[in-house]
Amino acid sequence: MEEKLKYSFLRDLNDGQSVWSRNEKRTWFLTLLTGTCMLYSTRTTMPLLVPAVAAERKWSKTDSGTVLSSFFWGYTLTQVLGGYLSDKFGGQKVILLAAIGWSLITFWMPNIITSSTLFASYSIPFIVTVRIINGACQGVHFPSMISITSQNLSACERASFFSILTSGSALGTLLTGIVGSFLLDYFGWPTAFRLIGFLGLSWTLFLRYYTMASDRSRIINISMPSRMYTKLGTPETVPWLRLFGRSSFWACVLAHACEMNCFFVLLSWLPTYFHENFPHAKGWVVNMIPWLALPPVTFAGKLLTEHLIAKQWTLTRIRKLVQSICFLGQNCALFVMCRTQDFNMALTCMSIIIGLSGLHNNAVTVNPQDLAPSHSGSVFGLMNTVGAIPGFLGVYLAGHILELTQSWSAVFSTAAAINTFGWLIFTVFGSAETIV
Repeated sequence: MEEKLKYSFLRDLNDGQSVWSRNEKRTWFLTLLTGTCMLYSTRTTMPLLVPAVAAERKWSKTDSGTVLSSFFWGYTLTQVLGGYLSDKFGGQKVILLAAIGWSLITFWMPNIITSSTLFASYSIPFIVTVRIINGACQGVHFPSMISITSQNLSACERASFFSILTSGSALGTLLTGIVGSFLLDYFGWPTAFRLIGFLGLSWTLFLRYYTMASDRSRIINISMPSRMYTKLGTPETVPWLRLFGRSSFWACVLAHACEMNCFFVLLSWLPTYFHENFPHAKGWVVNMIPWLALPPVTFAGKLLTEHLIAKQWTLTRIRKLVQSICFLGQNCALFVMCRTQDFNMALTCMSIIIGLSGLHNNAVTVNPQDLAPSHSGSVFGLMNTVGAIPGFLGVYLAGHILELTQSWSAVFSTAAAINTFGWLIFTVFGSAETIV
């Protein structure tokens, strides 16, 4: 696959100017937003369908937790590598190859689950292995996406552009919640896997033969080697030792890990929670309404950030404030979740928790672009690697806790405690000052 890039050295640029033209911004925004939607749509098929699959295959809670959490084992493996390859060769190529992988796995998942019975006692390990591969394919998406935006957008555009792209996760979860629930009720769980996998494959064709196929004329600033070299595939070595020595880097990494623990536990177990506690609730309601809150809150976080910048607040102070609202708001909702038996209250609290993740997307998630704009793909990859570790440990632990205690309150209390730790770390040590 070749891209015809024409480099025109017509005028001096500074980092306040974008490499993408207006039309390219629009095209890539819609493409990446849709891609993130498809990514999360395929990612959330298993959490949505696992109650039905577990009932049919007679899986225990621990088995279900193992299958759900195994995705994140693979997800941790490719984050840094995906960011590095994207910084060096171009994130669009990395995203395309990975998307083919996770789309095909989703499409073939019914065959994988059915054929796993041939392995008798190795049925669960076989499915877990495939889920690990799926997670590895999806692990490169966000590091590649942040690398693309950092290479092609000005400094003032990157954070808001990327934060809005992350709202595609809610759109994808909504797609699965609505379409997947309908297909599950009327056609069975295999059909849901098939259709969502097919949609993912359709997006890869659009990416390859429309977005990536167009010729582009670029204006590159020869006085800015970091941006020029990224295009030519010879980036500077990532100064990891310098990053590792700064507390603001670790505050970003740990805060992201703590919030991702809460997000991934709910992402994986929310359908099961409502299925067990409110069995008469409509599947499309509980799988749709909580995720409707994420896009508007993400956009509200963007507006709040821009408003505070206009008020001349420092970027560090803004990042801390927005992230604090996220953590503290989620903890209040988790506290209520531990005690409520009312369906409407539980649904409201879940909507608040998931919606407030949109503020995280405007704070810690975009912090790598503050700390290391020239190496944001690699830095985000490392941050997301650490962020995925509590994801698979938390998802598995939640299943184990439920198996032993049948207590959802214990699961929610653990998530709130981890959130509190992340909030304290980022509030004390977080920063938006550039390190490299």
